[in-house]
Amino acid sequence: MTRHHFIEPPKQRRPTAKDTIRQLMAYGLLALALWTLFRSPSAKAGQEFFAVGDVDLAGRPGSIIRSEPMPFSPPDASAFRILYRSVGLHGEPIAVSGVFIKPSTGNDAVRPVVAWAHPTSGVATACAPSLSRGVYRQIQGLEQLLQQGFAVVATDYPGLGGPGVHPYLIGESEGRAVLDSVRAARELLAQSSPTQFAVWGHSQGGQAALYAGLLARSYAPELTLEGIAAAAPVTDLATLMRDDFASSGGKGLTALTLWSWSRVFDIKLDKIVDPAAISTVDTLAGGCIETIFDFLERRIEERPLSKDFLTVTDISAAQPWNDLLKQNSPGVLPREVPVFIAQGLGDGIVRPSVTISYVRQLCNHGTSVDFLAVSKVGHGFIARDTAREAVRWIGDRFAGAIAPNTCAQLPQPQQGD
Repeated sequence: MTRHHFIEPPKQRRPTAKDTIRQLMAYGLLALALWTLFRSPSAKAGQEFFAVGDVDLAGRPGSIIRSEPMPFSPPDASAFRILYRSVGLHGEPIAVSGVFIKPSTGNDAVRPVVAWAHPTSGVATACAPSLSRGVYRQIQGLEQLLQQGFAVVATDYPGLGGPGVHPYLIGESEGRAVLDSVRAARELLAQSSPTQFAVWGHSQGGQAALYAGLLARSYAPELTLEGIAAAAPVTDLATLMRDDFASSGGKGLTALTLWSWSRVFDIKLDKIVDPAAISTVDTLAGGCIETIFDFLERRIEERPLSKDFLTVTDISAAQPWNDLLKQNSPGVLPREVPVFIAQGLGDGIVRPSVTISYVRQLCNHGTSVDFLAVSKVGHGFIARDTAREAVRWIGDRFAGAIAPNTCAQLPQPQQGD
């Protein structure tokens, strides 16, 4: 056993006000340095990596355009930034970036793949997680997934990293990007037999995971989907936009959605947003969410939206927004796809009753759902706090274990749910 020696420190003078100020300034500079370190894109990820022409886009969805090693890979693993082919909202070929990580040992030919679908990082091109030095810590449960021998692929989604507008909270776009990321991982692993895979996502990524489950059978039949895991998934968009997204912190997410959809679907933003608030919406659309510093910064930027910034009282009653909200709210999954859903009961962005209502729909449809509710946990930390349970659940699906079903333990619906 290692022995520790204690040396009594010399007596120190009582700190003065100037000492305290200097210390606070030092902490501030350290925080700024850390913020810059984790937020700054890798020097290797220049514009040339993401640049594509017609020749680059020619190929099947999910095939690799290019890849490059990433620095500071997790222990006993190799990490790569990848650019792969996918399909845009109008059926056009597009390029999507992401990260691929695999253990250094094991048989790649039969290695299962877990697709991580990230929560909201922003809508600007620079907000791609693959550009962040902190991308590994953003993938919840990464260490446990690698320890179990799984490969992990994490899409950026279209328009983040690569060219074009990010189709924020547009389910079909996210779902295809996730499935094509698994195809890209399959190619990098040189697998020929059907690839076992699962999807694990948080918030926006929870919506992406559910849409991947909805599309998998028809879009990627060569892949074998073993299960979907989601933490605080975005489901009923109309309710979330009307109620939850109007809460503190939620107005910014509403602003990102309107900003993105106005450009993707060519809708005039000034018909629903107060002209005086459009500059604030544009400012929010230009920022990224990666660390606690970003959350604090965005709370300040969001203050001009603290009053009603929409020109309608109910966004779900205005067209074409109402139709778009419905079109991007996931329905029930195929019965044979088991689901793990975690929800923080202290969530002020995705209201627990909305998630429970969706879980109830899955249960009524005959889906095996393992629902985990965690008290006093908010939106930002639910994936982190339930990652071990999610990874354990995913591992059991790959092992062929019978999926647990907690539908009988769901709380009874309350009036108004």
